[in-house]
Amino acid sequence: MKTLKMTIDANHKKSKINKEIYGHFSEHLGRCIYGGLFVGKDSDIPNVNGMRTDVVEALKELQVPVLRWPGGCFADEYHWKDGIGPLENRKKMINTHWGGVLEDNSFGTHEFLELCRQIGCEPYICGNVGSGTVQEMSEWVEYMTFDGVSPMAELRKQNGREEPWKIKYFAVGNENWGCGGNMRAEYYSDVFRRYAVYCRNYGENKLYKVACGPSGDDYHWTEALMQNLDKKNTQGLALHYYTRTNNDWSKHTAPATNFPLIDYYNVIKNTWVMEELIQKHSAIMDQYDPEKDVALVVDEWGTWFKVEEGTNPGFLYQQNTMRDALVAAINLNLFNQHSDRVRMANIAQIVNVLQSVILTEGDKMVLTPTYHIFRMMKEHMETTLVHSYMENDTVTYEEGSFPALSQSVSINDKGQLIMTIANASLENAYTIDAATLNFKADKAEAVILTGGMGDFNTFEEPENVKEAAFTDFELKDGGIVINVPACSIIRFIIG
Repeated sequence: MKTLKMTIDANHKKSKINKEIYGHFSEHLGRCIYGGLFVGKDSDIPNVNGMRTDVVEALKELQVPVLRWPGGCFADEYHWKDGIGPLENRKKMINTHWGGVLEDNSFGTHEFLELCRQIGCEPYICGNVGSGTVQEMSEWVEYMTFDGVSPMAELRKQNGREEPWKIKYFAVGNENWGCGGNMRAEYYSDVFRRYAVYCRNYGENKLYKVACGPSGDDYHWTEALMQNLDKKNTQGLALHYYTRTNNDWSKHTAPATNFPLIDYYNVIKNTWVMEELIQKHSAIMDQYDPEKDVALVVDEWGTWFKVEEGTNPGFLYQQNTMRDALVAAINLNLFNQHSDRVRMANIAQIVNVLQSVILTEGDKMVLTPTYHIFRMMKEHMETTLVHSYMENDTVTYEEGSFPALSQSVSINDKGQLIMTIANASLENAYTIDAATLNFKADKAEAVILTGGMGDFNTFEEPENVKEAAFTDFELKDGGIVINVPACSIIRFIIG
């Protein structure tokens, strides 16, 4: 077993790790909303005000900090007034982006904000720029947040909500370079400036406005926006990047389960592209915003594979394996390491779509390997990143290579070190000899998620992949020695 040196300096404190980095995304897509999060008050499935009790309780366990809605591509064809008022009066529409199915708008603004209340998370609302008007977006903000005399405040009260909600995060459009209007960067930057002006701060409610940022490595988009944005009216720039088996968007043919070894290697290699994207987009942002006032918001990320056999191709329903767990851990470690600029991220999507933490089928629910990663790594939320350096190994295969190990270390307000290590090598275990500078490691506890690369949980066997206590480490004077198994993720609390 190869030994790798690691150094952690508890006195070298860096950036705060915002809890919002551990955020989630829900879209009117497939069975994410209907059947996943929301079943309606009359359902036989246990619910509170229509929200599935089992799903809400599982999400509360994750301490979900923020939830993005209603899209995604759906956001730029969503007209919010269709989803308020008595259910029988709400407009029905065809969801042209996702599956061509009927959308009855029974889950709208009030329902989403009730869901956020039950989970205990901040809402992150994405406004319609692609097919909506400035007036429509402005009135939505007024409807939700204005506490005074106005037509929208009166309409809200007529619909049963006397007090306004507190809304912090608001995106002005989604993927406006593509499904949100096929715009050029220069054009969208002007559109954003215009729309953002009319997304007003009412009373003590202060909006954190997020502009549509780049798709993957579109560095021109970032440059054009940073040149033209009004920083006083812009708090975030959204980056989207999905990990796939290959980088050809026309090919979603790789399976989510029972995949060959080459697929595993390519997915892990491609997920490391996120580090390059963060570094290069951040470098451009630094030129125009050296104070780092504008956050990089990675509000769509995760794996994207072929849908499960027998499901609607437009529903994007896929299973979730140890490979997905490693992708999640690597990305969350990267977000932690770059938390000076990355201040929010939202994995796609929360239930039944793409890299979900939860899958449902009727009244059944199962937690995925990715769920366990979020539960393990939530200890990093609201901590402070500290300097850490670890020697690494390289996994080399016929189509490329990638780092075997990923890590991040933070310190919490109790003075404990939180350390997460992911080993994506399928063949090699490693001994990590970690020196903890300016920190006395008196005690430690750890949990591990491990298994075969393609292991996953089913409704019949829901605990194939789950966390377990980890004890294969030894505290020593000035540090800790850890034996890290192949294909594993470990989280330590040291102190």
